[in-house]
Amino acid sequence: MSVAPVESIASLSSDLFYDILRRLDGPTLASAACTCAAFCSISKEESLWENVCSSMWPSTNREDVKSLISSIGGFRKFYADCFPLIVNKEVVEHQPSYDLEYPEDWTEAEYYGEMNEYESTSPLDFVSIVDIRYKDKPICSKVLWGIPNANGFNGWFHNCPFRIDLLTYADRDDNNDGVVTLSESDGLPPITSMERERKDGKLWRELREGLQLSWIIVNRKMKQAANLASWSPLGGQRHWPTDKDFVIRFGSVLPAKDILPCQVVECILIMKFRMVHSEEEGAQTTLRLTELSMQLEDMEGAHVNGRNSLLILKEALSCRRSKNYSEVLESCRMYSKVQNELREEKMRNESRLDRLCILSGIAAFMTFWYCVL
Repeated sequence: MSVAPVESIASLSSDLFYDILRRLDGPTLASAACTCAAFCSISKEESLWENVCSSMWPSTNREDVKSLISSIGGFRKFYADCFPLIVNKEVVEHQPSYDLEYPEDWTEAEYYGEMNEYESTSPLDFVSIVDIRYKDKPICSKVLWGIPNANGFNGWFHNCPFRIDLLTYADRDDNNDGVVTLSESDGLPPITSMERERKDGKLWRELREGLQLSWIIVNRKMKQAANLASWSPLGGQRHWPTDKDFVIRFGSVLPAKDILPCQVVECILIMKFRMVHSEEEGAQTTLRLTELSMQLEDMEGAHVNGRNSLLILKEALSCRRSKNYSEVLESCRMYSKVQNELREEKMRNESRLDRLCILSGIAAFMTFWYCVL
């Protein structure tokens, strides 16, 4: 078989270039666009990036989500905003607690910020686009328009802890009425008994290594988007609150400068599975997703209220991001380190205060009896 010689890459058909590029994933497509002018020109086609987004985030296949993405700048911009993960290196090194300003030291006006800034950030502007994968296979896609129960400035949402429970409020899947399960057919190891699982933790390891979460927040008014998840789990707890529950934690560190005294907060994304069947019961090992939620916590572990959470989410849409996953993990580790140091310092201060109270009580008791006698 003879092969026709090619004088230059520019002499090839643009249709051939397109056929090559449409088979690439996002990072490879972005790299290919830098190789030559022909690839650079064709890589600007929205249909290429729509295919990339559809493969990476199945929820973007929905017609309403496609319209949303088109309205905020298109699939190419959406991928550029959401593929890199949020990195925050502004976590301050540990300082003694007497040098830190805590929320109780602020006036109400300082803590809640400017009224106009909050009123310009509407809960209805936010859209959550969530996808879960297990061993690179999509198992769940959810879309939530707006933030539930945020009924204006004067409602309870203003002061109560911010929380989004996606399984309660998100649109139900057409296929399974909202029930998300994992079974041995998805790659779960068979569990013969919970006692054995408690000892070897095989199922727990498979969940930690196989699960991936993407939680994208879009602001329709600002026309910006960001991925608040860490892709892979940051931690978790097995057999809690019951033996059959597995809690996996994802998240990111978000800036809260000029919003909260601690300057940064942690976005905590919780995924909880419960075992509904096991081989011990004579059935295939099956887990059901029972919780998928988001909440924000400050450096002291206190829940951030709804008002400040909206401002923080708005700020997160324009913060620094990175495609280097190790940099993302380092940011989360740094936050945990500083948070643990603050907790230890707080416990030491409370211990000193307890001892002072005991000594004061003993001194008062001895003084009383000295005066009586």
